[in-house]
Amino acid sequence: MRKILIIIFLMFLTAGVTFAAKIPKDVQGFVEKSFPETDFRFDGVIILPDSTIYLPLFPAKPLEPETIEIRSTIPAGKTLSDKPEIVILNNNYVLLKVINDKSGKKTVLAPADIPEEIRNGLLPQDMLVPRGLMIPESLKGIIGNLNISLAEDPGLKVEVPQSKNPNTQNKVIPAEELKNKTFYIATGYSKNIQVINSENKSPAYALAQNYVPNNMKGYKDKFLLVTSFASPVMNVISLADEAIIKEIIFTSNPDEILIDREKNIAYVSCPSEASIFVVNLDTMTLSKQIKINGMCERLTLSSDGTKIFYADKKTNEIWAIELDNNYLLKDIGKFPNVSKIAFNNNKIYITSRTKNHLAIIDYATNGLIAEIKITSKPVDMITYENNLFILGAQENNIMVIDTKTDEITDSLFLNTNGFATNMTPIDGTNLAIVSDSRASIYCVLDMAKKQIVKASAIEVPIRSIVVTDRVKKLNK
Repeated sequence: MRKILIIIFLMFLTAGVTFAAKIPKDVQGFVEKSFPETDFRFDGVIILPDSTIYLPLFPAKPLEPETIEIRSTIPAGKTLSDKPEIVILNNNYVLLKVINDKSGKKTVLAPADIPEEIRNGLLPQDMLVPRGLMIPESLKGIIGNLNISLAEDPGLKVEVPQSKNPNTQNKVIPAEELKNKTFYIATGYSKNIQVINSENKSPAYALAQNYVPNNMKGYKDKFLLVTSFASPVMNVISLADEAIIKEIIFTSNPDEILIDREKNIAYVSCPSEASIFVVNLDTMTLSKQIKINGMCERLTLSSDGTKIFYADKKTNEIWAIELDNNYLLKDIGKFPNVSKIAFNNNKIYITSRTKNHLAIIDYATNGLIAEIKITSKPVDMITYENNLFILGAQENNIMVIDTKTDEITDSLFLNTNGFATNMTPIDGTNLAIVSDSRASIYCVLDMAKKQIVKASAIEVPIRSIVVTDRVKKLNK
């Protein structure tokens, strides 16, 4: 029975893209002429830069004109720049603007004389519609099998206990680059993802989950990808909707997530399946299964996106996957109690948590270049340009190594009196968040300057953190 389920699952891997609602490129280009920076979400929703929402109707018989143009609009005679309620294109696609009726409910316009393009159109069947959207009775045919809740749905948002002490100070002054940011934090013990404004130390609210989150990554300041303990599902959360927009189902519990932002793909490990799965982030669908040796952990993606490194938790064997070489597996060798793997300047860096040393391996020859005594209990390691940053939990410091010379250049002390746990680079910056499992504080590491530039109070422990710009909510 299990083999049959796996075969069916693999069939979905190859066919999954067909279930995604993809707006044709020529339609996207037409919209972007009037509204650059429009978000064409993978489920089909079109979001203009000012958060105006259009829902596309896919035609039963699409046409292929040489140039996309407007056939008609309601009200008549409008251009797309006018943002009319209905836009009918000459390839039979229709754009329905989400509007508010007299009672304030979200809906779409139902014309007295319904055009044929609307009567024969269909909403994307995997679309997450705005919460509380009311489809007029005369347009019910466009729904198909799409599930639309008629009641107002609060989504994932839940309240969190607030301090009743009026003297409690909640404000903090964040690092300059973190002003007006939002922190999404998985604590490791709560099912809820805590949402904290960077100027505060306590959560404003939380996003409810069915299981305790294990690993969490952000994508384009729009989505959270979340794996959980005891669940075979990776949730895709739309931050604008604060709702689960997609559930990606695996044959066993997914664990770690790596994101290649250049290729718009994610790598998700399933240790018990001896596999790493590839997720197409444009469509949020599974596209490939990479079979590996052993139960993978401590995954690392090279900065150029050509290699993944991992440790086999059963054998302590280190493996490399050459992604640009037909997923060739390369055995690096055995290393005890691996806590982290990094790759820089064609060298593999491997830390041992118990031996407190760093092994440096030449990738081309597999030869040992050096072993360096490092900070006690190394728990995390990240690279930035030609520097390697190693986080030591026992001494509560960060050791810096020049990867050109492999010499220790700096040791940065974390004055938190805690137990540092991990470092999370912030996309688009030279900063990283250094979190602590014991102290109610996080530090900000400037990797370019090799300095701790800020320490700020925070009221929740950090297992995983995603830092984003403030996201405008669509369901307000």
